[in-house]
Amino acid sequence: MGTGRRRSRRDEILEIAVGLFAARGYHGVSMDDIGAAAGVTGPALYHHFAGKEAMLVAALIPVSEGLLAGGRERVAAHPADPRTALESLIDFHVDFALANPAVIALHLHELDRLPEEPRRQIRRLQRLYVEEWVAVLTALHPGLPAREGRVLAHAAFGLMNSTPFLGGEVDQARRARLLRTATLTALLADPGQ
Repeated sequence: MGTGRRRSRRDEILEIAVGLFAARGYHGVSMDDIGAAAGVTGPALYHHFAGKEAMLVAALIPVSEGLLAGGRERVAAHPADPRTALESLIDFHVDFALANPAVIALHLHELDRLPEEPRRQIRRLQRLYVEEWVAVLTALHPGLPAREGRVLAHAAFGLMNSTPFLGGEVDQARRARLLRTATLTALLADPGQ
């Protein structure tokens, strides 16, 4: 999570909570479970987080912000070359998915557990991220309506986000190459009429 600086105790607790949520489901984990896994007593845990909901929000909002910022950066770096922009987006997303499988699993399964306000905020960030992909796809395939570009973008996320469910029988670098190739091949195909 932190680059260069030492990770805070709060970051460590959050990472443990995310791992437990992803493994057992949000409802299968109590604050006591998180405290025990992190070696933190109840009062110390509540010093960092008001509860499980607060942990889920703290895990998912920065991830959504990071995806959007990274996606925008990659699209902006290739304004006149949608093919290269697409390859860059795919590299970025695959690397993210492989590095953060527990967070991807949370995104897929636990978003609806959030209170309305943070859920709306995350959905908005996600929509903006999707639109970065749609802009590249509609530039790459002239005549492709934006609504169909959204279908393709979500299909690509399905491919790339399948990583939390893969075992370790294929090493990570090879898995990344397979996912990149599969996603790029799918998105370069002529969508036709």
